[in-house]
Amino acid sequence: MTTTSTRPTLRLAQWGTGHTGLSALRSIIDHPEFELVAVRVYNSEKLGRDAGQLCGIDPIGVIATDQLDDVLAARPDCVMYMPLLDQESIDDLCAILRAGINVVTTVTTFHHVPSLDPDVRTRLVAACEEGNSSLYDTGSCPGFITEVVPLALVTMERRLGRFVIDQYANLETRKSPEFLAQFFGMDPKDADTGDGAIRTEKTDGASLRQIADSLGVPIDKMTSTSEVAVARTDKQIDVMEIKAGTVGAWRQHVVGFHEDRAMFEYSRTMYVTKDLEPDWGVLDTGWHVTVEGDVPMVMDLRFATTEYGAWSAGINANLPVNSIRATCEAAPGILSTADLSITPYFGR
Repeated sequence: MTTTSTRPTLRLAQWGTGHTGLSALRSIIDHPEFELVAVRVYNSEKLGRDAGQLCGIDPIGVIATDQLDDVLAARPDCVMYMPLLDQESIDDLCAILRAGINVVTTVTTFHHVPSLDPDVRTRLVAACEEGNSSLYDTGSCPGFITEVVPLALVTMERRLGRFVIDQYANLETRKSPEFLAQFFGMDPKDADTGDGAIRTEKTDGASLRQIADSLGVPIDKMTSTSEVAVARTDKQIDVMEIKAGTVGAWRQHVVGFHEDRAMFEYSRTMYVTKDLEPDWGVLDTGWHVTVEGDVPMVMDLRFATTEYGAWSAGINANLPVNSIRATCEAAPGILSTADLSITPYFGR
């Protein structure tokens, strides 16, 4: 049976077409309630190409641009803002928001509002007020395991003792050579674990802070660490070779304290081989969640296939796509996951 939706079609622009952005672009084109009106790219080889061709389908009549003014002129209801970390721009974001265009982004710089640089916060809030628009930063992973799942699970508790998330990601089938080369196959002496610790506190830590604030137990102190393990033997993965003795796994760990008690923890282990030194005993791709409280729980969430590389982009892209309508319908301002009702919509 075919039904017709009464919800208005939303006009969308995709900003950034990397691993996650391209997946979001495909979803927008396929979605029954969305109309793609603009695509912003950074790669000169993508400039001037049809959005459909970028996705490997027939042309749809939307041509990729590298100009902010072209995106604004298309008058989207929402921009899916997904640039690389070194491409993000407060000036661009403020221009979009001032124009009355909502933003959903996977960039975690703007995630925990109290932690924002005061000047950046003032500019973003003023842009939202001027444009009557909203900014939703989905958070790390992005937001699913660090916010959506915790908010659901803690409804079972009246006294929460500790919430721990351990994530494992086997990236050996991921087809992103430039990304993988930043982390794997290098001499462990060249691994910048200090930078890794800083990044995990800014990204994963921001999600933990947002959850803690929502629950009324704000994080007073946070610690973060980053470490690597090396491959014991040579390993050929989809897009490169990992030599024995080079980095085969990374692990970041962040802990949030409330009143000197470790209350929220998150660790992420990315790896391309399980044969590691030291032996971390890594699990298959998925999450292990521990909830300590008056209703203690342990949850293991695994994916139903080992072909992680084929669909991993959707892990980062699908939740933002599912957040678009809620963001467009929300009150103006910088939003948190707790402010939104995020429900996927699968058809007319």
